[in-house]
Amino acid sequence: MEPERRELARTRLVFALDYPTVTAARAAGALIAPSVGVLKVGLELFVREGPAAVNVGRELGRDVFLDLKLHDIPETIERTVASAAELGVRYLTIHASGGREMLSRAAARAARAPSPLTLLAVTMLTSLGTEDLGAQGITEDAAAYVTRLARLAWDAGIRGFVTSPAEAATLRRELGPEALLVTPGVRPAGTDAADQKRIATPAMAIAAGADLLVVGRPIRDAADPVAAARAIVDEMAGALEGAPG
Repeated sequence: MEPERRELARTRLVFALDYPTVTAARAAGALIAPSVGVLKVGLELFVREGPAAVNVGRELGRDVFLDLKLHDIPETIERTVASAAELGVRYLTIHASGGREMLSRAAARAARAPSPLTLLAVTMLTSLGTEDLGAQGITEDAAAYVTRLARLAWDAGIRGFVTSPAEAATLRRELGPEALLVTPGVRPAGTDAADQKRIATPAMAIAAGADLLVVGRPIRDAADPVAAARAIVDEMAGALEGAPG
C-alpha cells in the first residue's frame, strides 16, 4: 500500500472521545492520536469538562471536532460560534433544521474566526430512520429530507455536512466537490451497529464520497484500540483510489 494514500486516510479518520472525564479522554487520545487525524469532543465530555476537553486534542496536535449539534435562536448560535472560534476548534456541528437565519448568521461568524473553522450542518441523526420522520409528521423519506435540509444549509453559506453513509453519495451529487461530507455511523464489517440505523463500512463510506469518517465505539471498545484504528485506516486507504471527492 502506498504510504501517501495511507497517510491521507489517517488524516480523514475522526476518533470520538466518548469518555466521561477529561482524564480518561486524554489517556485514550494519547493512545489513538497517532493513528487518526481528528479528535472529536461530544456533549457528554464537553458538558462535564468544558474547554479542558478541547485542550486534549490541541495538546496532542490534532484538529478538534466539537460536536455540540447547536440548535437555538440565531443570536444565541452566533455568539456560541464565536465562543467556539476562540477555543480554536476546527469543526463545529450545527443543526440544519435550525432555519436559514440561524445558519447564515452562524456561517458569517465562522468566516471571521481567527483560525479556520468549518461548520458542519447535521441533517439527520444516524440513529433515526424514515419511520422516525413519520412519527414527527414528516412525509419525506430519509434521503429526500436530508437533501432538502442540506440544500437549505448550503444556500445559507454552510459548506460542511454531517450525513449518514446512506445519503453521502446523494449529497455529493447534489452539492459537488466543494462540500465537506462527514459520516458518522461507520462500522467495520462484523461489528455491532448498537443504536445506529443508517450505517456503512469504512470502505463503503469512502466510496459514497465521504471526506471524514467518525468512529467511536468500534475503536474505543476494541480489545486493541490501536490495532482497530489502524485497520480502519487501512480499509479507508484501500478504498481511496478512484473514490469520488
